[in-house]
Amino acid sequence: MTPTEGTAGASDQRLRTILAVDGGNSKTDVALVREDGAVLATGRGAAFIPQSAGVAAAIDVVGDTVRQALRNAGTPADPPYADHIAAYVAGADLPIEEERLRDELLARGYGRDAVVGNDTFALLRAGAATAWGVAVVCGAGINAVGVSPSGGVARFPALGRLSGDWGGGFGLGEEALWHAVRAEDGRGPATVLTDVVRRCFGTATVEQAVVGLHFGDLPIARLHALVPPLLAAARHDAVARSLVERLADEIAVLGVVAMRRLDLLGGPCEVVLGGGVLTAGDELLMSLIARRYAEQAPHARLVVADVPPIVGAALLGLDRLGASAEARERVREYFLGSAREDEEIGPPVPAQAG
Repeated sequence: MTPTEGTAGASDQRLRTILAVDGGNSKTDVALVREDGAVLATGRGAAFIPQSAGVAAAIDVVGDTVRQALRNAGTPADPPYADHIAAYVAGADLPIEEERLRDELLARGYGRDAVVGNDTFALLRAGAATAWGVAVVCGAGINAVGVSPSGGVARFPALGRLSGDWGGGFGLGEEALWHAVRAEDGRGPATVLTDVVRRCFGTATVEQAVVGLHFGDLPIARLHALVPPLLAAARHDAVARSLVERLADEIAVLGVVAMRRLDLLGGPCEVVLGGGVLTAGDELLMSLIARRYAEQAPHARLVVADVPPIVGAALLGLDRLGASAEARERVREYFLGSAREDEEIGPPVPAQAG
């Protein structure tokens, strides 16, 4: 299942432009890039959440963000904004979802042709030295994709627990709360996660936090804020460590299964890690992940991308236009060093993990 493509437009003599889109659960980044690699404008907008807000509202976010980026660059313009749209977004987990988003982009006239794919494809392109390998993202949710040297693709539905997923910022927050509740009322072992939850939500008890979440007095998105203290607690708390151990298992199994499906386990293969939970660089979590890959995929090389996913979207767009290696390097250099400061765990969308 490859990203859904629109009809390619005819090339002309002028330098063509790309509208690169990285749509995530917490923010939407856009970049207008010329085919020689010059970055003409960049912008950041609201969350891209078609799974809850709807396709039209999600594409509205793209349009609003592009228009603001152009105004900030001093070059306001009417659509089409670019010759080609390279949109790699959360909520495009199935081919039908990619198709609906692409159709809406083209109907708005934002670009002359478009490719829409899941944001894990952009992470892979941003972090890998080549155009193939495996990417595992753990931010608000968790997902993975693999691309073979011949263009074969391995991917997962990434619909949350419905499709067998476990982990991500929202999932970890839920698990921390579950264990904290049971520790407080006596159903489970004692854990410092009770104090973590109380501090996070500003309540005297975990039960008060649960009731506040139930009635909407406390924001459900706040669960993702439990992740950093959960990771810190894992160094001295058995319950917290068990959750971090399981997350390492999930991050390993996603990558290893993708490699197995593409027959990539027998030789060197880059595994790009991304998303706020992973780019935070927690020492314990990253060491556990490295250990599991060493055992299960000894030829894999783990890479944490040094540029944000918007670069991957731009590079995939440049690939589509047949741009030069110099153009691709120019884009990469523009964004170099901004990956970690850009990444967030982000407010999650429970129904859509990828």
